[in-house]
Amino acid sequence: MSLGLALCAGVALDVALGEPRRHHPLVLFGRLAERLEARFNAHGGGWRSHGVSAWCLAVLPLTVLTWGLVQLPLLGGALEILALYAALGLRSLHEHALPVLDALRRGDLPAARAGVARVVSRDTSALDEHGVARAATESVLENGSDAVFAALFWFAVAGAPGVVLYRLANTLDAMWGYRTERFERFGWAAARIDDALNYVPARLTALTYALLGQTRRALACWRRQAPQWDSPNAGPVMAAGAGALGVELGGAAVYHGEVHQRPALGEGAPADAESIAGALSLLRRGVALWLVVVLLGGWLHA
Repeated sequence: MSLGLALCAGVALDVALGEPRRHHPLVLFGRLAERLEARFNAHGGGWRSHGVSAWCLAVLPLTVLTWGLVQLPLLGGALEILALYAALGLRSLHEHALPVLDALRRGDLPAARAGVARVVSRDTSALDEHGVARAATESVLENGSDAVFAALFWFAVAGAPGVVLYRLANTLDAMWGYRTERFERFGWAAARIDDALNYVPARLTALTYALLGQTRRALACWRRQAPQWDSPNAGPVMAAGAGALGVELGGAAVYHGEVHQRPALGEGAPADAESIAGALSLLRRGVALWLVVVLLGGWLHA
């Protein structure tokens, strides 16, 4: 029951306060990561062992420090909840997606393009309304897994140290996990560790989306389409999410001036503004379902 209450408290803080506007812990961590990368990968293309060393120096001391702090009497419980709050991005996802949704509903395509450009790395300048909606819907579904459900999962498994380790590892993957000349070898460890940490949460997220949407279609899309996606974790999440919503996602996208032909995801109508609303609804209802399951499990165990 205490785990369920801690999860509820962390989610409530995130919903009420959102991300800290100043001195966000992950922003400070990002600066540390930049310095470590400059030290261990100064000329680019560094060895895999250098990436492993940098990852350990960035993540493990802070994880151990968190473990020590939550052992403190009286303060430990509050610090656990604050760690979860700092790792969650539920409100942030809404704050980024809702302006895109509102702009599409108003028919303001330039504003919608500008809004989605803040949350995706693809070129959005030539996207039509379906392309904008597709990009935003994909972002909500995928980041819902990374920034919400995986954080809840690792907190449930290993408390504050678990969620801190996960969130720091996920941040390093976002910074170092690129298949470019500079990061191909150095970022290998960050990418593979993030894949491992997200393996179970991603599949639980996909199952959650399926249960809360068009279940049969979602499961069929997951089974058929996820293996075609290049990411072992994003594939199940987005295929199941698209199937649950009954929309078409995936397809061609422009990254850094190059057109990438991505596999199709889901089936049904082309994405539109209501697809974004549906993805946000899946996310909210999924979080509520997880909290209810944990609280009910704690009550039955007690």
